Amino acid sequence: MAQLPLFFYDGVLEVNATITLDTDTARHIWQVLRMAAGDQVVLTDGKGCVAISTVNNTERQTCKVTITKTELHPRIGGQFHLCVAFTKNNSRNEWILEKAAELGVSSITPLIASRSEKIHIRTDRWQKILQSAMVQTQQYYLTNLAEPTKLEAAVDHFKIKKHKLIAHCIYGQPRVPLSKMLNPLEDTVILIGPEGDFTPNEVTLCVVRGFKPVSLGNHRLRTETAAITVAAFFNVMNDEAV
Repeated sequence: MAQLPLFFYDGVLEVNATITLDTDTARHIWQVLRMAAGDQVVLTDGKGCVAISTVNNTERQTCKVTITKTELHPRIGGQFHLCVAFTKNNSRNEWILEKAAELGVSSITPLIASRSEKIHIRTDRWQKILQSAMVQTQQYYLTNLAEPTKLEAAVDHFKIKKHKLIAHCIYGQPRVPLSKMLNPLEDTVILIGPEGDFTPNEVTLCVVRGFKPVSLGNHRLRTETAAITVAAFFNVMNDEAV
């Protein structure tokens, strides 16, 4: 199945249904892949459902396919929830989204902390980045992007999760290396602060709510570097344990 071209479809996938793909997908099938009627593609709804489909027609901006088979792929391993304070540089934020999605992060929550910068929200563009990263890496689950959320609200949202971490660089406060705190196959939430880091009061708030403080090494990392470091680490550990 992975050998067939994979595309995202934002809708219900049912056997024998004939659907019209969006313009960008149709253009890629016609102009880039040079596919014709009778060729097969794979669609996913980003929720684990996968559909093998047959192309009915291809035109510059229109493509209809008929679904011949569907299959539900359950999630494997633990889910990773990344809560990160975005930077004022939008290109760096988009890089976080792209790479985190490629690494299979289940959800991304843009954090609003005391030292956060004002960010420019580009919902439609960001969703496209997440969709593209998903199909590029042949995944069937779309990374969920939450609305920008204040730190305390995010902490409350994930209160039922058992494995919760907060990364910070505050000198003198106890921290444990990330490598000793990540548990493969276990749902994990991690908080990554803004460029000025979390304040001591914010760290205390999170620790009281059950978050364990962790260190990402001896170097002070950029926000986006820290975010992708933890995502990559979890991804490798999770895959090795499956």
